[in-house]
Amino acid sequence: MKERLEQLKEEAISALNTVTSGQMLELLRVKYLGKKGELTAILKQMGSLPAEQRPTVGQIANRVRTIIDEAIAKKSSELEEMSMANRLESEALDVTIPGGEFQFGHRHPMTIVLDEAKDIFIGMGFDIAEGPEVELSYYDFDKLNIPITHPAREWTDTFYTTQDESVHLRCQTSPVQVRVMEKKRPPIRVISPGRVYRKDEVDASHSPMFHQIEGLVVDRGVTMGDLKGTLNLLVSRLYGENTKTRFRPHHFPFTEPSCEVDVQCVVCGGSGCRTCKQSGWIELLGAGVVHPKVLAGCGIDPDEYSGFAFGIGLERMTMLRYGIDDMRLLFENDMRFLNQF
Repeated sequence: MKERLEQLKEEAISALNTVTSGQMLELLRVKYLGKKGELTAILKQMGSLPAEQRPTVGQIANRVRTIIDEAIAKKSSELEEMSMANRLESEALDVTIPGGEFQFGHRHPMTIVLDEAKDIFIGMGFDIAEGPEVELSYYDFDKLNIPITHPAREWTDTFYTTQDESVHLRCQTSPVQVRVMEKKRPPIRVISPGRVYRKDEVDASHSPMFHQIEGLVVDRGVTMGDLKGTLNLLVSRLYGENTKTRFRPHHFPFTEPSCEVDVQCVVCGGSGCRTCKQSGWIELLGAGVVHPKVLAGCGIDPDEYSGFAFGIGLERMTMLRYGIDDMRLLFENDMRFLNQF
């Protein structure tokens, strides 16, 4: 049995020298040292030996096990080193090669114009207010002097979320003005940018989802002249000092008097083109003096205070700013278009 143990040791060492992978190493370990391995098979025969030989054979068997264990551990370490060396060679990085160009993201054209508008209004002393996009009809209609019979409250015109028509996607950011007036006493100067929703078909100038910047000023002695001066300053900062505006009478339930404001076409300079439909003017926003009923409904005395309000379409502002003739370009995420900004 002593001779068999020595022979087993030599066989194992010789076999380990041929190992080239971790899988082969594990198979040899099981073959020689496993529960059903060759060393275990030899040890099971020790019961047939004379009692005086068993201690000596046991010592030899333990020494053979230790030698094979150490050889396996050494081979495992060698295989790991070989694997790391091969990996370092295959994944070598030449640090002298120039790096590839990294493309940074940039702001969307609408974000650029929105940030410019915010800076202009903040410079005039305005604060920025926000409100929910899923709005109560109480704030979006009732508090803005829009009666239940108004066309804007039809199912065909508004995205209602409840059967009783009490909750819907807001049609404008004007309800933010109401919420501000309920919580804050004059003087008030705020703008409220955000998304709004209407049941418009998608075309070059309409979308069921778009963005507005609403503005509100409430104080003693506020007049239509203050409104005109504020909007003219905004237009001149956005589109140039020589840009002309035109104020046309209009009707909005929540302002009286009301107007629509046109900007001289920035594409043709007022001579007439496809963008302005040969009129020389492009409608930019609606505005007016805050209706006394709206002030009173928010707890503000209309005999003491007055104000003005306006609502600008951010998409339209952006299209004018950059001479874009199709609103859909702003939402299609075509990189050929966006990379121009």
